[in-house]
Amino acid sequence: MTLETIRVEEDSRGIATVTLARPEKHNAMNAQMIAELNGAAHVLGSDDSVRAVIMAADGPTFCAGGDLGWMREQAEKDRAGKMTEARALAGMLGAWNALPKPLIAKVQGAAYGGGIGLISVCDIAVAAREAKFGLTEVGLGLIPATIGPYVVRKLGEAFARQVFFNAKPFGTDFALRSGLIAHISTHDGLDEAVEAEAAAFLQCAPGAVADGKALARALGGPDPAEMAEMTANALADRWETEEAQAGIAAFFAKETPPWRSE
Repeated sequence: MTLETIRVEEDSRGIATVTLARPEKHNAMNAQMIAELNGAAHVLGSDDSVRAVIMAADGPTFCAGGDLGWMREQAEKDRAGKMTEARALAGMLGAWNALPKPLIAKVQGAAYGGGIGLISVCDIAVAAREAKFGLTEVGLGLIPATIGPYVVRKLGEAFARQVFFNAKPFGTDFALRSGLIAHISTHDGLDEAVEAEAAAFLQCAPGAVADGKALARALGGPDPAEMAEMTANALADRWETEEAQAGIAAFFAKETPPWRSE
């Protein structure tokens, strides 16, 4: 598959880097990026030469969530179409979550919505001090449904309830306390910090790493991938509400939604 929205590179040690490569769109995800990320997860997961994977991004933003054009297309689809798109996103997140290699996020800038979903399926995330985060879906009348099982599993319910349904932005201090990220770095030191995390796995038996990761996932509770159908229905239900329709219409018209207090 020809890749247009991401890059996949592997060094001589077996450390692969997957780079979100739509900086002009703040690395927002569309159907093509979701498909390419899904394909990359399966290829890297089955490649015995790969020892660890870094997820990175071009430009100043890690991932702004859903691409505006993709969101507009979803708004125009019927319920079945909306659920198909939600299943595709869930499948991609599930593939990365189940990757039998350590997955390290290099978060050089802001992450919103689906971007937080990507960080949540990583084993370790290192973020630049100035990175910002937010689950902004409820500001549009929607909910972070598809990414929800991974976000809540990562943060835990108590931390998730503080940011999951109020659209409030948060910084690296909260991200660190909640477990979304493992380390805060200076921007200049980010490469070195991520390299240290990846290189540590080169000292470990790759089969044991894969089995250890699988055990940690099993001990952590039910697989979030099993909730994909439930979350797809929850999102489709929300799309059909008058609230969501008004919020999306106001967003694209650059108007204030009816519930927002100025």
